[in-house]
Amino acid sequence: MRILVTGGAGFIGSHVVDALLAAGHEVRVLDDLSTGRKENVDARAKLEVVDLRDGAAVERVVADFRPEAVCHQGAQTSVAVSVREPIRDAEANVIGSIHLLEACVKHGVGRVVFASTGGAIYGEVVEPKRAEVGWAERPLSPYACAKLSVERYLDFYRNEHGLRSSVLRYANVYGPRQDPHGEAGVVAIFAQRLRAGQPIQINAKQEVGDDGCVRDYVYVGDVVRANLAALTGEVEGTFNVATGSATTTRQVAEALARSLGVEGPEIGFGPRRAGDLERSVLEPATVFGEWTSFDEGIAKTAAWFASQ
Repeated sequence: MRILVTGGAGFIGSHVVDALLAAGHEVRVLDDLSTGRKENVDARAKLEVVDLRDGAAVERVVADFRPEAVCHQGAQTSVAVSVREPIRDAEANVIGSIHLLEACVKHGVGRVVFASTGGAIYGEVVEPKRAEVGWAERPLSPYACAKLSVERYLDFYRNEHGLRSSVLRYANVYGPRQDPHGEAGVVAIFAQRLRAGQPIQINAKQEVGDDGCVRDYVYVGDVVRANLAALTGEVEGTFNVATGSATTTRQVAEALARSLGVEGPEIGFGPRRAGDLERSVLEPATVFGEWTSFDEGIAKTAAWFASQ
């Protein structure tokens, strides 16, 4: 198959590209390199440096490559940035996605797989519940609002134009290649700082000094497996890509310190960040098989950061 991967120079997208190439597919990457990196892209996949907000450029890429399927990973991914700059977030995540979907319809793309968010769309998930697909969505940040909006646009394009699609609602994804320099990706941020002997900070769930927010952490390899299943039509629909396990920020810090061999890391405590949910844990889809355990995923991630 010919498959276009938006955001294919980024953390998750580049892993998807690698897996698609390994499976024998022809792949092209569309990425503006605002957070992605050229060195993440396998030389067998042509890189088109294009901003999704540039509708004409997006259409040019789709018209030239004529993909049979599109894996739409490209996005502004920081909740904190979306709170500070909601217009920027909407331009990238909503308008950019519409440009892509318009090009898909015009040039005969058969299927779109959309990287959405389960970690933000459902709102607060109170103990001991796990959010299921079908729950009422309660987005509490512009980022979550934008992702849910694109899901609704996919419904429109399916009903009006016959564009088939699947939605993958990610929990908190972590793993090798995650960028430690942004505001998202606490695993990567902690891993880099621990390796450098620098202090780390746990932002409050409610009050400064608590164990931090509770999240469902899913390993990037499992996310890739879900994308390939959806791109090839093995599954179709809306799915939570998650483990169903609840982990605090302090537990992340302690697990990374153990895996990296760091004794007595210096831990500071900060206030709650605007837009952060206190608890987000999802009911995982069963169609993708077994999920990587947190301990195993953290060990693989720590080994990668240690090798850099």
